[in-house]
Amino acid sequence: MAQRLNPADDDFEVCFAKLVSASRGAVADVHKAVAEVLSEVAEKGDEALVQYTEEFDHHETTAETLRITDDEIRAAVAQVSSEDRAALDLAAARIKTYHQRQMPKDDIYKDDQGVELGGRWRPIQAVGIYVPGGKASYPSSVLMNAVPARVAGVDRLVMCVPTPRGKLNPLVLAAAAISGVDEIYRVGGSQAIAAMAYGTDTIVPVHKIVGPGNAYVAEAKRQVFGKVGIDLIAGPSEILVVADGQNNPEHTAWDLLAQAEHDETAQSILITDDHSFGDKVAASMAKHLKTLESTAIAHESWTEHGAIITVANLMEEAPALINALAPEHLMLAVDDPDAMFEKVDHAGAVFLGRLTPEAIGDYVAGSNHVLPTNRSARFSSGLTIFDFLKRTSIVRTDSAALAKIGPAAVRLAIAEGLPAHAASVSKRLKD
Repeated sequence: MAQRLNPADDDFEVCFAKLVSASRGAVADVHKAVAEVLSEVAEKGDEALVQYTEEFDHHETTAETLRITDDEIRAAVAQVSSEDRAALDLAAARIKTYHQRQMPKDDIYKDDQGVELGGRWRPIQAVGIYVPGGKASYPSSVLMNAVPARVAGVDRLVMCVPTPRGKLNPLVLAAAAISGVDEIYRVGGSQAIAAMAYGTDTIVPVHKIVGPGNAYVAEAKRQVFGKVGIDLIAGPSEILVVADGQNNPEHTAWDLLAQAEHDETAQSILITDDHSFGDKVAASMAKHLKTLESTAIAHESWTEHGAIITVANLMEEAPALINALAPEHLMLAVDDPDAMFEKVDHAGAVFLGRLTPEAIGDYVAGSNHVLPTNRSARFSSGLTIFDFLKRTSIVRTDSAALAKIGPAAVRLAIAEGLPAHAASVSKRLKD
């Protein structure tokens, strides 16, 4: 049974602190195992990929068959129903529009001293996308990563996806085709991250790797960072629903279950000001967990990591709890969600009002569903167009401008004990 907490209880602060700081799904140190895989792929290339694919995905392949061919992609896409294709097209179009609005413009100006300053934006040339293929396959993740990359102008999009027992997922390949992915490889796990970072005879390395994965994939991204860029280190999914008693308890239960079914380590939390409503939500959860197809996963998630917190006043008490939890997803199903949102500082994505389920953001709202987890919303954001762009600063001075600001640069260089720095400016001032 999920925890029931109340700020009026004597042990609330202790219990809430444990809820905030609890380590969910910590795997016994995967650092060494991942480091070994990275080293093997860096040294042996395709040979290591073939070996790991046979070991972990249980099907035989060769260096020549690592890449999924255009014929295989077309055949898989042909299996997708017109209704599913239409849904993917709608999602892709909305994601594209949302991210097009984020595109920055080059900015060049001249300040009061006559110095020309600014910045120029250019896309990252090659990006690798990792798509999970273990417990579930996520065509939506393909769209969320690939569409913004294309909007940003990335030249080369590479996708790695595990194919357990050799089985291709038609929806994943359809999403890749819609998004304009250039190359797709049947490689998963930390070995896929290694291949995209270091390259093999078959896979040319990329400049940045994005996309979610399990603990091994996350650790691999952490270890290759610096060799390539990464988006973020994704942890277990989480949702925090703030709901008053005017909500339908069935709706709220499904919102919590929708997150719980992701993974046994996912977390679903409800904050309400109505104890009876909390009881009804808990009862609805228990009822649906008996019949839900994903019940094994959702039951463990809800039992081990879920919580219902009952407060006296939502507007006064909920914001502080929200900011402490810094949730990946935040639903504000209250009378005035905008007023409450004004008091929220930390959340990956917020869903405002009783008719805005978080699941709409997972698929077709248009905003990105790659979001900070494990309280990292305190200091980071979800995936945006800026993850696929880089900015180059621009500086230009003429003789007049250099005469105005150069002497200060000379003094600072001398103060730092860097005479060549000082001379590179002072000589020009004299000449």
